[in-house]
Amino acid sequence: MAKTTKKKEPRIVTFKADQSLLEALRGVENRSEFIRTALLAALDNICPLCKGRGILTPNQKDHWESFATDHGLEECDDCHEFYLVCRKPPRRRVKRAH
Repeated sequence: MAKTTKKKEPRIVTFKADQSLLEALRGVENRSEFIRTALLAALDNICPLCKGRGILTPNQKDHWESFATDHGLEECDDCHEFYLVCRKPPRRRVKRAH
């Protein structure tokens, strides 16, 4: 018997907003679409380490400190954003005889 796939119906999600956010959203024509788009854009930019919490757990901090011994942050001369760089010298490749 073939398995039929059901179309998943959208579900309603609610959240609390302060007065200034409510006022800012008041002028947006399609608030639901705007919020969906904003959330998807934000989810594409979540920190892979803290998952958007902005705080590292003690174990994550230990892993970061171990990683940071050979890596660091540098500022881009063009856009002035910071990015990770490896400070370890490149490993020499050993040529093997065939």
